[in-house]
Amino acid sequence: MAVKRIGSVIGINEVDIAEYERIHREVWPEVLATLKRVNVQNYSIFRYGLLLFSYMEYTGNNYEADMALVESDPTTQEWWKITAPLQKQVPEVIGDEWWHTIPEVFHMG
Repeated sequence: MAVKRIGSVIGINEVDIAEYERIHREVWPEVLATLKRVNVQNYSIFRYGLLLFSYMEYTGNNYEADMALVESDPTTQEWWKITAPLQKQVPEVIGDEWWHTIPEVFHMG
């Protein structure tokens, strides 16, 4: 099984750090279930100052289709309505991405 490793970044407003971290300690089980259903594993978000870094592994066969399922999920859309105002896009965003995908430069397998 091939694993696609994805790292991405987004900013966070300083006044929103505590709330962002609180809601992620209490993430909705339905949101997590959707991610698992579309072959996302080992998903983490780290914070470094005002920068959030996410890492996830995708083990499915059709990343675009699976991510479209996430985007169309009503519960995930509600979750994003809560999290999006707390986030701030980085200047490097490309196209319609929200979190900016960054290149992997090293992996020890």
